[in-house]
Order: sequence, then C-alpha cells, then structure tokens
Amino acid sequence: MARLRVGLIGTGRKKERPDATGFAMAYAHADAYRTLADQCELVACADIVPENAEAFARANGIPQEGIFTDYKKMLAESNLDLVSVCTWPHLHAQMVIDCAVAGVRAVHCEKPMADSWGAARLMAQECERRGVQLTFNHQRRFGGPFRKAKELLTSGAIGELQRVEIACSNLFDWGTHYIDMAGFYSGDQPAEWVMGQIDYRTQHFVFGVHIENQAIGQWRYRNGVFGFIATGLGEEMVGADNRLIGTDGIIEVAVRPTEPDARPFHREPLLRVKQRGSSEWEVVDTGEGIHSFDFIGRGLADAIDALQTGREPELSARRALNTTEIIFALYESSRKRGRVDLPLMIDDHPLVAMLQSGDLHPEPRP
Repeated sequence: MARLRVGLIGTGRKKERPDATGFAMAYAHADAYRTLADQCELVACADIVPENAEAFARANGIPQEGIFTDYKKMLAESNLDLVSVCTWPHLHAQMVIDCAVAGVRAVHCEKPMADSWGAARLMAQECERRGVQLTFNHQRRFGGPFRKAKELLTSGAIGELQRVEIACSNLFDWGTHYIDMAGFYSGDQPAEWVMGQIDYRTQHFVFGVHIENQAIGQWRYRNGVFGFIATGLGEEMVGADNRLIGTDGIIEVAVRPTEPDARPFHREPLLRVKQRGSSEWEVVDTGEGIHSFDFIGRGLADAIDALQTGREPELSARRALNTTEIIFALYESSRKRGRVDLPLMIDDHPLVAMLQSGDLHPEPRP
C-alpha cells in the first residue's frame, strides 16, 4: 500500500521554552508521523515565515520543492493525502475548509476547534460534505492515566457514572482537553443544557484568543450524566484534574496537592479509586504521566487506521463538536445570564461579543 503524502500548515518556530504565543506543535506532529513511517511520508510544509518553514524542512527531511510560504500553493502543488493544521485557532476553520476543497483525504487539526461556534460547525460540515476525515488533537484520550480511569469505569469499579468533575486553568484552551475527557468518560453524548458564569477582569490571551480569568459551569449529557468544571482561582475546589463519581465509588485522575507550597502542576497520585465499602483509596499504576507527546502519535495512528478502515476515529469532529458546543454554551450562559438549552443556536464567540459591546472591560495585564 502506498504511503500517505503528508503536509503541515504552520510550522512555527521551535522554542526552548514554549509558551502561550507558540508551542511549535508541528514538530510534535512530525515526530508522530515519523513513528508511522511505514504508512506516512512527510513531503511538504508551509509557514508564512520562510525561515520557520526552512528550519522545519531541514529537521524533518522535507525536500526544497516541498517548502512553501503559501499553504494554498502547497495544497495545489503537493498532491497531499493528509494535512496537519498547526496554526492559531482563528485560522483553523478557513485552512481546514481549504484543505477539504483541495481534495485531501484527511485533516488533523490542533485544538481548540475554532474561535467561534459558527466556524467550528462550518469546518466540520464542509469536511463531512466532501467525505474528508477531520480529527482534532484531543490527544489525552490516549494517555495512560485517562485510559486506565476509563477502563476502571467500564469494569464497574464505581458502579454507574453519575457525574464528572474537572478542574483546569480556563475553558477554551485547557478546557477543551478536559471537557473532551468528560465526554470520553461519559460515552461521548451531546449535552442537553449548560449553565455557567465567568469572570474576566484582567486581560489574558492564549494563542491570540481572549481567555477568562475564572469560570464555573455545569451541564447534563443526554444519558443523564452531569458535568462540572471550575477554572482559574476556583479550580482547586475540585481537588483533582478529573473526578468520576459513580453510584458505588469515586475515581480521581491527577490528584492535586493540599500543601500551599507544592510545586506548580504537581499531581500525585496520578490515578486512584475508592470503591463502595472501603474507606481507603487504592492507587493505580498508570505507567506514564498526564503529559506526553507520545499521546499525539497514538492519536494519529488511530486516525490513520480509521481512514484506511472507514470507521469513526477516536478524535473525530463529532466528538470535538460535543466538547466545543459546551465551551461556547458556557460563555453564552454568562452572556445570557441563564441556562442555555442545546443545540446551541449562535454563530459568534460570546466572550468576544461581550468585550465588543462593553459588557466586559478587563484591565490590561500588568
């Protein structure tokens, strides 16, 4: 079988210390494709900064004719099967649609999906209409702690799942991972309704997008499972990155320390379970931590297998839309000052709209 011809849009500049202005995720995607070298061949890359594209090409064995500053030219000339989109969120929708129009077979896009609910729906719609497989890099579905938590849940260790609680720094950038995990645990059901509130008193941007300082939210999936999220200052109230509450016990993923001087982002244990009739936690070996670029390779391997076999990939656009609808519905609930019943009937980004209307007026970041 011929190898898939792969191109990447948005190589970025590889930094020694990645931050909220750039992680150069294309390099992580390229590393993953190289582990799948029997199925994939990196043949092209595009970045608006020539030096970035050239450095990426040198690092990944892409020939000179495969280096572009115009991604549309790359799509027209490189005969690609699969494209990774590794740019900032406000660019995702148009780039994904352009890939689909160009006739690629599959697109693997960085998260979050897009900078508005309308754009997220449109990119998924246009790929589906053209028979293009669209996946998003919610790679934690392939991480050891999270998969073992799901295995415990499926085995009946805590009975029937009733509620998933999550804690993270924000709804849009980090929240897209953990709201996706809530869907992963609860059977990838759409939500029925969402209610939330945000605080945005100090300007904060991640990858060019406004991010709230603090939020709290709840929702219910169609199968009756509830979701809960706390971000920013309130995230410590949850006590773990993910908590699964069942009829017969509790599972916690990435337990947060109670000591005030604990190292930032320290989590220990990574997975524990308390079952009915026991007052003690049982710590479960996960084999790896909650952060690893290896998860990306596993997600891409699944996406490529799905492309070849015709099944739905684990990182499908359908699942990403479930997550993204909850995120934008939480912002819409804050704008509306009430519960939002789904499906979500807006096109914009409510947080940005509230800034433009003057309903929110955050102070510049010190």
